[in-house]
Amino acid sequence: MRNILITVMMLVVVALLFTSIVNNGTTGMRHNIQTHGNTANTNITSLTP
Repeated sequence: MRNILITVMMLVVVALLFTSIVNNGTTGMRHNIQTHGNTANTNITSLTP
């Protein structure tokens, strides 16, 4: 029973960390990757041969 409780608590902590780091609105990792990707795409498409 104790092992199950510890496992569930660890899963909750991991879920909260993921939410706070990756999906944190405008300061999260997902937003930063999207912004840099859009900038890279714009720079690549503006290149002239």
